[in-house]
Amino acid sequence: MLEEEYQPRRTLPPHLRPAPVPEAPFSFEIRAAELGDLPSIREIYNHYVLNSSVTFDDAPWTFPEARKTFENASQRGYPFIVAVSPSGQILGFAWVQAWNSKASHRFSVENYIYLGPASTGKGLGRALLGELIDRARAAGVKHMIAVIADKGADASIRLHESYGFKVSGQMGKVGFKFDRWLGTVIMEKNLRKG
Repeated sequence: MLEEEYQPRRTLPPHLRPAPVPEAPFSFEIRAAELGDLPSIREIYNHYVLNSSVTFDDAPWTFPEARKTFENASQRGYPFIVAVSPSGQILGFAWVQAWNSKASHRFSVENYIYLGPASTGKGLGRALLGELIDRARAAGVKHMIAVIADKGADASIRLHESYGFKVSGQMGKVGFKFDRWLGTVIMEKNLRKG
C-alpha cells in the first residue's frame, strides 16, 4: 500500500456520534461499621500506612489489630462508621478512641478519618466528620481532638477548621517515617452544646 492510503479516519459529526454514557453521581450512605467491613477498612488504612505520612504507623494493620480497634470503640460505645457506595463498596471510614487511658479522660476522644484513594475530594471526608461529631456527641463525648501530621495533611486541617476545630498546639519532629522527621498539629473542639 502506498503511504497516502494511510490517512486518518474521518470523525463522525457530533449529531451522528453515540451519546456518551454519563458518569454515575458519587453517592454513599453512612452507617455503623460491622465486623464484615474490616477487610475493606484494613485495605484503606494500609494504603495510607504504606504510601503516606498521614499516619505515623509504619507497619500495616493486621486483622487482629483492626478487630481490636473496632471492638475497643464498640465496647466503649464510641462511634466507628463507614461510608458505603450503592454497590456496597466501603469508600471510607472514621472512628474515635479514648484520648487517654485514664478514667478522668473518658469524655475526650481522638478522631480518625480515612478515605479510599478514589473517594477523596468529593465531600466524603466532610460528611464522615460531621456524622462522627454527631454520633460522638450522642455517645456522651464532650471533647474531640485531632492529631494531624504537619506535612501533607493541609486538607485535613482545613476540614477540621470548617467544623470549628481550633489549633491548640504543635509538636515538632515527634515521628520518623520515610527517612524524615514529622511533626503534628493538634486541633480540638468542644462538643458541648451551648
